[in-house]
Amino acid sequence: MSVSVLGLGATGSQVAHQVGVSSGDLSVFDIDASRVVGVVARTPGARAGQPDDGSDVVVLALPGGEHVIPALACLRRGSHVVSISDHPDDVEGLLALDDEARECGRSVLVGAGFAPGLTCLLARHAGDALDLVEEISIAKAGTGGPTCARQHHRALKRAGQEWLGGSWRLRRGGSGRELTWFPDPWGASDCYRAWLADPSLLHRVYPDVGRITARIAATRRDRLTSRLPMLRRPHEDGVTGAVRVEVRGRRNRGVETLVYGVAARPSLAAGCVAAEAVRFVLSGASEPGARGLGEIGNPLVFLRALHGSGIRAVTYESSH
Repeated sequence: MSVSVLGLGATGSQVAHQVGVSSGDLSVFDIDASRVVGVVARTPGARAGQPDDGSDVVVLALPGGEHVIPALACLRRGSHVVSISDHPDDVEGLLALDDEARECGRSVLVGAGFAPGLTCLLARHAGDALDLVEEISIAKAGTGGPTCARQHHRALKRAGQEWLGGSWRLRRGGSGRELTWFPDPWGASDCYRAWLADPSLLHRVYPDVGRITARIAATRRDRLTSRLPMLRRPHEDGVTGAVRVEVRGRRNRGVETLVYGVAARPSLAAGCVAAEAVRFVLSGASEPGARGLGEIGNPLVFLRALHGSGIRAVTYESSH
């Protein structure tokens, strides 16, 4: 079975490495030829490819906002698609390809990264443990590289959607400060509303939940400069990030809160999630259509596989 990775930035390179470990036929492509040369040299079994290779599975690791048109082209060539984009426009556009994917008999896995992606798996795992889910809160900290940092910058200045009481509410980006405790070594950070894709993906899993929110960690400088062009070059990959998922609901007639968190390099974690999504598709377990990771199979199987790759969740529970 053949796999292609399109886009070899910080996260795309990690996807290629993780997929290359288990794939017998991996092609990689980036408009920057030096990235292709570097990934091929570091990844056993990888070769330089083209966007139209017609592989069984294509992983889209392109910059945010550029996933929908390539995904449609891949479907029409007969390929399954795994997208790691956290860009809300990409997520909306890819989900809208559901009919096309079903007609082609192919699957499109949307938001298969750190957040969304791992966050959706953790929220679904928590929800499966409850009798009734009433509220979901997502928080993320850190970025995976320059492209991810630019999306973080854009997200803070744009209004984000929250699901509240049966309808979507727009909330000003950078508002709603909330002190959030992430797993060590990240620790505590102030988190703010932003233009994020997690709520729309989780609402598909839990359409009757009362509240779904998502925030990102930001400094005072981040907030003050979010409406300006980035004033300095984004950092390169290598910095630890974190996600935190809190799900409140009812179990055995009592109110319960389940909290899961992961601290890891965002690009590494996203690469591992995307690679596991590829293996899921290649196994034949993925049904035709477009969906997020929270909508597929048993999330515990995914999480156990990620644990084996070093992406390990911490958990605690509190009852009221």
